[in-house]
Amino acid sequence: MMYSISMNNININTIDYQKENVKLREEVEKLNVLVKYYEEQLALLKHQKYGASSEKTQSANRQLLLFDEAEKEADHRKPEPTLEEITYKRRKREGKREDDLSKLPVEVVEYSLPEERRVCPECAGTMHVMGHDSRRELEIIPAKVVVKEHRWEVYSCRNCERNGTETPVVKASAPEPLIKGSLASPSSAAYIMTQKYVNAMPLYRQEQDLLSRDITLSRQTMANWMIRCSHDWLEPIYECMKESLLQQSVIHVDETLLQVLREPGRSSRTESYMWLYRTSGCGDHAIILYDYQPTRSGSHPRRFLEGFKGYLHCDGYAGYNGLGAQITRVGCFAHARRKFDETVKSLPAEAKEAVSANIGLDFFNKLFELEKNYEKESLLPDERYKRRLEKSKPISDEFFSWASETNALPKSALGRALHYALGQRSYLENVYLDGRLELSNNRAERSIRLFVIGRNNWLFSAAPKGARASSVIYSVVQTAKENGLKPFEYLEYLFRVIPDSTHNDLKCLLPWSTHIPDSCRMKSG
Repeated sequence: MMYSISMNNININTIDYQKENVKLREEVEKLNVLVKYYEEQLALLKHQKYGASSEKTQSANRQLLLFDEAEKEADHRKPEPTLEEITYKRRKREGKREDDLSKLPVEVVEYSLPEERRVCPECAGTMHVMGHDSRRELEIIPAKVVVKEHRWEVYSCRNCERNGTETPVVKASAPEPLIKGSLASPSSAAYIMTQKYVNAMPLYRQEQDLLSRDITLSRQTMANWMIRCSHDWLEPIYECMKESLLQQSVIHVDETLLQVLREPGRSSRTESYMWLYRTSGCGDHAIILYDYQPTRSGSHPRRFLEGFKGYLHCDGYAGYNGLGAQITRVGCFAHARRKFDETVKSLPAEAKEAVSANIGLDFFNKLFELEKNYEKESLLPDERYKRRLEKSKPISDEFFSWASETNALPKSALGRALHYALGQRSYLENVYLDGRLELSNNRAERSIRLFVIGRNNWLFSAAPKGARASSVIYSVVQTAKENGLKPFEYLEYLFRVIPDSTHNDLKCLLPWSTHIPDSCRMKSG
């Protein structure tokens, strides 16, 4: 009887041990998955901080291996080939400097001998000019600041002064001030805006630069000028550009962070957003609009795009869902590819060649290579539409079939890449609906990057008014640049023309208008 009880106890202890062992193994497996996840994240963060930013795969970036190619390819067992030495001289390209200087004005400085020195040293005869020697150099003239005083005559009638009870007064016409009671001029406001929004030079550095030229102009004054000029004169241009943008059939959208310090009811550390809307490559002219909003809510693009009917290029952010039946959302293959690229980069060097993520990358590389070929062939939208259905769609179909059959841990880098691609499939495949659509949203990313470069210099906006002014000025400046205009000259032209109300039709002042004077246009190369 005692023996039987002991056996039962042993059996119970064995079962408990087995259960505990299973639990421990499951716990170890979870920890291994977690450690692998952290290793992937650490490797990816290291690459983002120290590695190359390009997403090109190694096969497409072989030139990076040139410096260690000798060590990698050397084989001492093979005999040395017979060498034939060939030498040649490369002729220097003629006219390169002249091409570089052809757009600049030339100021000629003449040097002559005085009359008493124009005597021949051999026969003492008078010497004449037989030709010229010359050299060229670049002369840099720093910004010049002058005070321009507008003075207009005031007229009255002498007869009325002597004999009348009232004396009429007539003033000569003069241009309206840009900002009443201010020193701001069209050129000074345009210069400050160009320095900040084109050259990414924050106001405090402009203040220091002007002070070094004995000009006292505080950053607060410059900020006030920009807000007033943006609100009074550029806002109507912005709204007119927005009206034209919403009439397009294809639009790109993206967003990025912006810190605004003094937003009502919000902490100074709360993140705000700058949204970007722009035309696609199929439009007659480029339009780039930035829109400051305090949050990343999907209500902002829904409100901004009210009245738009067509295709919307965007990334996988859920805030772009529910924009209405009139808008067809088009996904970004570059974003989907990036997930697989990050998966490969998160792995140790010895494991990169054998991972499944390389298979996914190969599918994307084929798709983008085909797009390059379509672009080289200058295909019309209808031709591109047919070519994509014939060549590109079978590749993406094969990719999604492979992705749905590939197993990976959900939290692993590969698992997240597969989940993103499969979740975005319906939006990604919309690119095959119209030949005007693009494979990626890179067009919007390039435009939002221009704002990010400036943001990295001035870091934040002090108040919502400043953030709104920045979005309007950025929109006008970047749209002007993409339409071949010089930002400073274009802004100065607007500030001279709009306050005088000589142009009731703002469409004549838009960056793509043929009425813009040639002095505002960049000279074609």
